[in-house]
Amino acid sequence: MADTTLDTVSLPTIPVRDLLPWAIFGGILCLLAIYFVGAEEGATSLVRGMYVHEFVHDGRHLLSFPCH
Repeated sequence: MADTTLDTVSLPTIPVRDLLPWAIFGGILCLLAIYFVGAEEGATSLVRGMYVHEFVHDGRHLLSFPCH
């Protein structure tokens, strides 16, 4: 058997201050998606009618949100 050595790989580090704006943006997008899938109907509705409700209807059931 031949002697082989594994070279170590140096991964670049990303400062938290560079990641924080993207993490906040992603968190806001996730919260907005959860709102539209889970709560966009009735008294808390931002969009008139049932368009958003019908668009995300199957997703509501997939994520176990009751809707009717």
